[in-house]
Amino acid sequence: MKSLPSIFNDVIGPIMRGPSSSHTAASWRVGKFAVQLLNGSLLNALVEFDKNGAWSTNYREQGTVLGMNGGLLEIDMADDQMKITEEIAERKDVKIEYSISEFDNTHPNSMLVTLKDDTGDQVKILAASLGGGSFEIQKVDDYRIHTKGDYYHLFIWSDDPISQDLSAVFPQEIAWQCHSQESQFLIICKSSSEIAQNLVEHIRQYQSVRKVSYAKPIMPIVSGNQTALPFDTISSLIQYSEDSNLSLGALGLMYEQHRSGLTEDELILKMSNLIELIETSIAIGLNGTDYNNRILPQQSHLIKRAENSKKILQGSIINKIVENVAAIMESKSALEVIVANPTAGSCATVGAALKAVSEDVKATEEEKLMSYFAAGLVGAYFAMGPGFSAEEHGCQVECGASAGMAAAAIVELFGGTTKQALGAASMAIQNMIGLVCDPIADRVEAPCLGKNTSAAVNALSSATMAVAGFAHLIPLDQVLETIQRVSADMPTCVKCTGLGGLAITPAAQAIKKKLSI
Repeated sequence: MKSLPSIFNDVIGPIMRGPSSSHTAASWRVGKFAVQLLNGSLLNALVEFDKNGAWSTNYREQGTVLGMNGGLLEIDMADDQMKITEEIAERKDVKIEYSISEFDNTHPNSMLVTLKDDTGDQVKILAASLGGGSFEIQKVDDYRIHTKGDYYHLFIWSDDPISQDLSAVFPQEIAWQCHSQESQFLIICKSSSEIAQNLVEHIRQYQSVRKVSYAKPIMPIVSGNQTALPFDTISSLIQYSEDSNLSLGALGLMYEQHRSGLTEDELILKMSNLIELIETSIAIGLNGTDYNNRILPQQSHLIKRAENSKKILQGSIINKIVENVAAIMESKSALEVIVANPTAGSCATVGAALKAVSEDVKATEEEKLMSYFAAGLVGAYFAMGPGFSAEEHGCQVECGASAGMAAAAIVELFGGTTKQALGAASMAIQNMIGLVCDPIADRVEAPCLGKNTSAAVNALSSATMAVAGFAHLIPLDQVLETIQRVSADMPTCVKCTGLGGLAITPAAQAIKKKLSI
């Protein structure tokens, strides 16, 4: 069975700090996974970025150092120590270096991480950030592998393949692959549940085994518990919805139950916690944030001030959306805890729009929950298509995706049908096709603030049109295919490299120079 994206692993989340989910959250996850493969305590780390990759120009400004340091030092993202990871590394006498080099890789967001510990052990990992905080470990010590941190893993370095021994001692649910290289072997075992410690210790006693490392999952949803869904394509989803009389939100919850193997109550609790964090980031932003190394000051409070002085529309939901978007973006730029939704660059669109609309329609908590599951399901289909990497596709897969997710969720709040919700998502994404990614001074603040605001308002208007009966014309699956075709025609310079678009205007260059002083 083909593994599906998880709403919690790949769409709404991760819980993070920093400017970029691709840079900050994914590097944190890579670092946290990699350090588990050492025998002892981390002593030195070398993190390399390919000179021809997307990160060589902006890895520090976009928070890769912040994230990688935090992961290597095993600091939780919600811990305020994430704001000072370089200081903590120095305090612990852990040397973490970053460099631009050249190495074989297949993704613009590749990183080569070499770690040494206090026992003399060393491990080298090639990883790629896939967008939205998702990642893939592609090599361990030059053995080509494939893992996204969503299983329990046992790594066994051995002078023999020991396949017969493993068949005798491993329970059936543990799968493994043996990789060979110059008469040396790396056996990688994976399981959707904890691997018993006595089994790990048993393997360590084999004479041919040189090293054993046990790595726990990094992702919030463990894979391997998936069951078959009653729908797969978008058209079959619409048909199933009509036959079962279920809304898109209910189907999103069903989707994640089948994907995760968790109960409805467990999934609702996870989503409730994420919504609380999203709305807390709005409250923190509105209360006022301050951070030296950012472009924009606090501005979210200006909407209320302008409304009170009757300079703008009175009591408009647009005012509330703009205010909420700015508040989330300000929390993000001040390194407060946010939820990537589906990315950090587009984190404000869904949360800002849904808070404003749910208050306006006086939605219940259950209705708000279902709207987020509706957003998550649209995001899951987006993840199956182009994915969320701006370095591959531009901002059409960040703010474009979030606009479509929010539009579908707003239809859910309006009480609309699945067909209307997917039609709204189609219209909203159509309006964002071709959107470039060109952060000013390599900070994910501007023009990201305006793009998030536009995406949220776009979502509201698209949902309004869909429920009113407007035709979306192009089915959602064909819109997602179009994004991939368009991205192939977009130059690399406008895909989050800082080498094109607004990022190279004289004004932007002046801002970047001022921040580097």
